[in-house]
Amino acid sequence: MSLLLEEKSLESSGGGGKGLGKGTTTYGSTPQLSSATTTGLITSPISNIRRGHSSRSFMGSRISLVDDVEEGIIERQAKERQFRSRNQSVMSGLAYCISSSSMILLNKLLLSGYGLTGGISLMFYQNLISVIVVYILKAVGAITTEPVTWRLVEVWFPVNILFVSMLVTSTYSLRFLNVAMVTILKNVTNLITAVGEMYLFNKHHNKEVWGSLILMLVSAISGGITDISFHSVGYSWQLLNCFCTSAYSLWLRKVMDLAKQKTSTGNLNEFSMVLLNNLLSLPLGFALILVFEKDGIWTLPALKYPMFWIVITLSGLLGLAISFTSMWFLHQTSPTTHSLVGSLNKIPLSLAGILLFHVKTSGSNLLSIFFGLVAGVIFARAKMSS
Repeated sequence: MSLLLEEKSLESSGGGGKGLGKGTTTYGSTPQLSSATTTGLITSPISNIRRGHSSRSFMGSRISLVDDVEEGIIERQAKERQFRSRNQSVMSGLAYCISSSSMILLNKLLLSGYGLTGGISLMFYQNLISVIVVYILKAVGAITTEPVTWRLVEVWFPVNILFVSMLVTSTYSLRFLNVAMVTILKNVTNLITAVGEMYLFNKHHNKEVWGSLILMLVSAISGGITDISFHSVGYSWQLLNCFCTSAYSLWLRKVMDLAKQKTSTGNLNEFSMVLLNNLLSLPLGFALILVFEKDGIWTLPALKYPMFWIVITLSGLLGLAISFTSMWFLHQTSPTTHSLVGSLNKIPLSLAGILLFHVKTSGSNLLSIFFGLVAGVIFARAKMSS
C-alpha cells in the first residue's frame, strides 16, 4: 500500500514537472533552457549588439564616403578657380599690353602717316572720345564715378595741367622721334621720379634700383649718340615730357588724399580720375588750340579721309582702354607684376615701331635700344625686391 502511494506520488511529481510546460524540464534538481527560450532571451541581445555595430560601421562608411566626395568637390572647385584666375591674369595682361602698344603705334601713324601736326588737337579729340564713353558707361550702370564738384576741381586742376602737359609733350616728341627711341628715352622719367620721391617723400631706394636707373640713363645717352635720325627738337620735347610725367606722378600722389576728402564718399576710384582728367582737359586743350593750332588744323588734307577719322577715333578708345585694362590687370595681379610686364612690353613695341615705320638704324643704335630695354626690366625687378 505504501509502495503504491509512493509510485503515485512520483507520478504526480512527474506530472507536475510536465506541468511546467515547454519552458523548463527538470532532470533531478537542475533546470535546462529550451531552444525557444535560448533564442528569445540570450541570442537577441547579442544580435542587437551586432546589428548596432554593423549599423555604426555602415554609417561610418557613408560619412567617410560623403567626406571624400565633398573633399573632391572642394578640390575640383579650387582648381577651377585657380585656372580661371590664371586665365584672367593672362587675358588682362594681354589686353593691357595690346591696348598700350596699339595706342602708341596709332598715334605715330596719325602723326607720320597722315601728316597730323597738331598734337594738342589730337589730345583734345582723344580725351573728348574718352569723356563721351565714360558718361555712356555711367548712364548704363556699368561704372560709378564721383560727382564733379567745384571743391574737387579746385584741388584737381593743378594735377590736370600737368596731365595735359604730359600728353601734349608726348605727342610732339613722337612726331619727331621713332617709337623705339621714345620708349628708351622715357626711362629717364624713372630717374627723375626717384629723385623726386627722395626729396618730397623721404623715400630711399636700394643700390639695385639706383644701379638700374644709371643703366637706363647710359642707354638713353648712347641711344641718342648713335641715332641716325637724331632730331634736336624731338629730343627736347621728350626731355620735357620726362619732367612733366614725373611731376604729374609725384603731384598726383601728393594731392590724392586731399582730393578724396573733397568727394561725397571720401573715395576716388580710377574711373573718377579718368573722368576728371579728361573732362578738365577739354577747356584747357581748346584754349591751347586757339592759341597755337588755330590755323593749321583745319587745312589738314587728311580730314577729308574717312579712314583718318576711324583711326583717330580708335586711338581715343584705346586711350580709355589703357586705363580700364590697367585697372583690370592690377586687380588680377599686383603692382610689381604690372610694372614688370609694362617694362617687358616695351621690347615688342620697339621692334614693331622699327619694322612698321621702316626706321633707318644702325647696329650700335639697336644695341643701345636693347640695352635700355634690359635696363628697364632690371629696374622693375629691383623695385620688386626693394
